[in-house]
Amino acid sequence: MKFFKWVLRVLPALYMAAIWIQSSFSSDHFVRLPEEGLDNTIKESLHLVEFAILYVLLVLAFLSWRAGLGARLNVACAVFAALYGISDEIHQSFNPARSASLFDIFKDFVGISVCFYFVHGALFKGKFAGLRRMLGLVGA
Repeated sequence: MKFFKWVLRVLPALYMAAIWIQSSFSSDHFVRLPEEGLDNTIKESLHLVEFAILYVLLVLAFLSWRAGLGARLNVACAVFAALYGISDEIHQSFNPARSASLFDIFKDFVGISVCFYFVHGALFKGKFAGLRRMLGLVGA
């Protein structure tokens, strides 16, 4: 169980590094679907989940520590994920093969907000019992 907790603690940093590296290449560097419209739609919709995943990984990392995750730290995780999303857009703006936009940042915020709603509700509002049990397993 100790190994699992350490993996949870390292995952956010590894994921952030993966985002940074991926943002350094053109959007077609790793995957390009034959249908251009579908390719663009899928890649644009990934903004809804990319930084939401970072937020969830941060939450899991803090839940793995004895001190756990308080309401303020939960908000800090969401804010950090959002700021990292902004920094990713700034990073992309310096890459001629990429684009940056406020709409991408908005999509990042929407994804983070949806996950925040469920995590905050489960941990601090007594909602979503299944999610609360699952998140409780991390701290056990």
